[in-house]
Amino acid sequence: MVENTFQKICRLEDVRHHFKDKQSILFGGFGGIGTPPGLINMILESGIKDLTLIGNDTGFPDIGIGKLVTQRRAKKVIVSHIGSNPNAGLLMNNGELEVEFCPQGTLVERIRAGGMGLGGILTDIGMEADIVREGKQTVKLGKKNYLVESALTADIAIVYAEMADPYGNLLFDKSARNTNPIVAAAGQITIVEVRQIVPLGTLDPENIIVPGAFVDYIIPSKGVDWKWVWEQGIETE
Repeated sequence: MVENTFQKICRLEDVRHHFKDKQSILFGGFGGIGTPPGLINMILESGIKDLTLIGNDTGFPDIGIGKLVTQRRAKKVIVSHIGSNPNAGLLMNNGELEVEFCPQGTLVERIRAGGMGLGGILTDIGMEADIVREGKQTVKLGKKNYLVESALTADIAIVYAEMADPYGNLLFDKSARNTNPIVAAAGQITIVEVRQIVPLGTLDPENIIVPGAFVDYIIPSKGVDWKWVWEQGIETE
């Protein structure tokens, strides 16, 4: 259990009660890289459903957030693409999964805006695309028209980090950093699964990517439990 205000290290069992049906969940990761495996498995085991999942993509069928999509735990996803997970496409075409597509850079900025307390952003990306523009307000600024894209936050943000101290200051492993830092700031509750927990004072303050102020709980990780597509020899195109 959490011992005091600053000690955030706990077990999966200690955060399980935060996850409920019909929640919105922000997740870090890009094709599963940087997505927290232990937290994904815990959500699967909990049986919760009707989730709104917000992140870069829908992973692969059995990798990353794709495991939740494949098991029909999501009612909606807000993502930049679903192409690497054919199950997501099938569910969308069958009317079982609502998909809100958002250009990748816009999606990242919407999450960043949510974490910073902004109401939204203005962008001209997607002005000519019906799938992006549909139902959205437009404004004219100077001589140019822009879409109003609402900020994105979620009930829970789940993050995967390489290293943390007990205060929740985070470092990441190379490209697994991807969207995790902005996701960490945009959850009402932020839960980080981490590969290595180090003593206070170990991390160089100049190298910290996510300050502990954004982190509510730290879960020690057992590591990735899926095989990557290049290990399976699966064609992704």
